[in-house]
Amino acid sequence: MTMPYYVAPEQVMKDRAEYAQKGIARGRALIATMYAGGILLVAENPSATLHKISEIYDRIAFAGVGKFNEYDTLRVAGVRHADTKGYAFSREDVDARSLANLYAQYLGQVFTHEMKPMEVEILVAELGDATKAPQIFRIAYEGTITDEVGFAVLGGDAEAIRTRFANGAMTDWALNDAVRHAVAALGGPDRRLNAGDLEVALLADTGARRTFRRLEDDEVTPLLAN
Repeated sequence: MTMPYYVAPEQVMKDRAEYAQKGIARGRALIATMYAGGILLVAENPSATLHKISEIYDRIAFAGVGKFNEYDTLRVAGVRHADTKGYAFSREDVDARSLANLYAQYLGQVFTHEMKPMEVEILVAELGDATKAPQIFRIAYEGTITDEVGFAVLGGDAEAIRTRFANGAMTDWALNDAVRHAVAALGGPDRRLNAGDLEVALLADTGARRTFRRLEDDEVTPLLAN
């Protein structure tokens, strides 16, 4: 009887992490930042139909980078969970923290026990109100959850983009300033991104129950103007 090859658990985890990181790094990056009117989400995404940024619930947005079919599956699961919880209990019981914890548990389970980890990094953002502050949670491929302060960067060359964005970043700036700063950080010194290269969405309180709104190209273009 042939004995199976032994691979140390540390090596297995290292190989899985490298595999997931390579898949995520191939994706275009995304930035979420607080601004004076709420939370802004900007992704480099030329597709008009395959969205990286979506609504999960009344005041909660979801964003993902990496393999589209994997993070879209997570988005759908989050929508179903939020709808079920809001219906069974109360709409106020649905919050970003519980969703982020749910995603973290699932990604950690897949990373530890499945043959292939998910090649995704996701974000859950919740608009604040009179009783609580806005929240941005970043969940990594292995289930690590991070409560981000002010802004978060996912995917692509995340460290370089984070460094560029952090230089001058604020939480109370005007929408046009936030958009221009985010787009400049995504593009870097060698590229200039226009509205057609971007996906832009807001979580902003306008008096309605739902606060998520996706901006069209003709709305983004004036925001990019100097």
